[in-house]
This record gives sequence, C-alpha cells and structure tokens, in this order.
Amino acid sequence: MASDHHTPDPQHGHGHPHGHRHGHDRGDDFDWAAMAEMLEAEAELFTPAYARALSWLRTDITEPGLVVDAGSGPGVISCLIAETFPGARVVAVDGSEPLLERARARAARQGFADRLDTLAGELPEALDKVDCPADLLWASRSLHHLGDQKAALAAFGARLAPGGTLAILEGGLPSRCLPRDIGFGRPGLQARLDAAQEERFARMRAELPDAVAETEDWPALLAAAGLKHTGSRSFLLDVPAPLPDRARAFVVGALTRARDVHADALDAEDRATLDRLLDPADPHSLHRRPDVFVLAAHTVHRAVRPV
Repeated sequence: MASDHHTPDPQHGHGHPHGHRHGHDRGDDFDWAAMAEMLEAEAELFTPAYARALSWLRTDITEPGLVVDAGSGPGVISCLIAETFPGARVVAVDGSEPLLERARARAARQGFADRLDTLAGELPEALDKVDCPADLLWASRSLHHLGDQKAALAAFGARLAPGGTLAILEGGLPSRCLPRDIGFGRPGLQARLDAAQEERFARMRAELPDAVAETEDWPALLAAAGLKHTGSRSFLLDVPAPLPDRARAFVVGALTRARDVHADALDAEDRATLDRLLDPADPHSLHRRPDVFVLAAHTVHRAVRPV
C-alpha cells in the first residue's frame, strides 16, 4: 500500500505510512520510494492479517481471472493475492515506479513474474489503462488519499465485471506496541500519539484536491456507488512479546517516525519519553525492553457489482 494508511493513517498510531497507496502529490509530503524498506517491512509484518482477509474473500471468489491491487506499493499484498488465487492475473497499480520495481522483483523471487503486471499512474484514472473488467479489485488504504471517496468508489466499481467484488481495507483499530504504563513518563503515550495522528490525518484529507467530507459509513458509501455490500470483517494481528528481531526493528522505525512527525504536537515530557524509548543505550528502550509487542486490527469491507 501500502498502504493508512498517507500522511499517516489514523489507524496506524505510530505515524508511519502504509505501503498501499497511489502516488506522491495528493496533499502529503511523503517520499514513498525513499520509505520503501519501511513499507515492505510493515506489509510483511501484517501479512498474516492480510492472508486471513484474502481467505475470507476467497469463500465467494473462487476462480478470478483478473485481480487489480489499486495502490499496491511494493507489491507484498499483490504477491499474496497471486498466491491466494493461483489462476488469476494480478495487476499492481501505484503512483510510484520505484515501488513497482520492488513489486516486480518480489514477484520474480516468488515465482509470480508471469502472472503479475504493474502499472504506474494515479488512481482512479490509471485503472483506465487496465484490461478490465476485473473480478476482484483490492484497495488497501489507498481510497482515503482520494479527495472524493464516493466518486472513487464508483470509479472502482465501474472497473468490475458484473458480479465482481470490490474489497476496501479502511478503518480498524490503532496499533499498539507498549503497555499503557511503561515505567517512566506519563502513562498513555500511545493514546496521545493517536490523537496527534487523527489531527494530522484530518488535515491531510482536508488538503486533498477536490476533498469531500464524508461520514465514513463504508457500507452506505458502497451502496451509493451502486454496489451491494456483502460483508465487513476485521482481522487481528497479534505478535506477542518478546518480539522477533525484524518486528522489533519495525516498531523502532515506526516510533522514530512518530517522534519526527508529531514532535510539535507533543509536550516536552512525551518527547523526552520517546527519546528514551529510541535510545539504544537506555536499558528501558524499545531496543532492549522485553514487553514490546504488536497488536492491531484491520477492517475489510466487501461489495459486489450487480449482475
């Protein structure tokens, strides 16, 4: 993605972007290509939740011919889609060619190069270049980077075959990686980071071209786009303490990003707490403490185009 979710997603309480999104010029200041390693690390960490979401979709979508990953980022989920639907051709669409290069390299490593194509371009217009209709269009936290989300949902739905499925990953719960009371500083640090992130996300949305404020009732928005909502489910990621090294490194990177992004919104005590957490020499830092974990929930909304 990828992917939120991004001036960072509110559901990502650490202030880091998700690897599934479409480009660089929609009112945020992220250099997605430069952040490619973090984007891949996040998507790889969350792969168990994505795999469960795709398995849920597979109960109604048995043999899709074409699947589009709209806002694919470096292609972690695109390759997971290819694995989940072994007969499908997958098209990864993203606004960053460097990220798509990573998607192609991943597909080659995993043996999907003959079934995964990439397309560089901004959503939703880039979908005009795809040989649609699609049997499944997956959009993981790319929709909220488009100013008029209702119009974007209609554009997504128009690229579906009759009976085809649109699956959007939006919403869920903020990620958590630390206890409420970590032994120093004021308890509830991550809740305050969440509040700062919500404010930043609201500013990002307001600054998007053609921004339209919408009540985030996704079933209603899908219905307004002419689609039939067929279900919503949330998928938990639970990586308990003690964390594997790669997951710990991801948490360090995410909170480093949060410290940089939200410094002005935090008071001096919270900034000092984050500095201690990020100091490898501190015995209570993220690098050393045994109680670091990752807990999050992602919500997927599913709808079909009427036959």
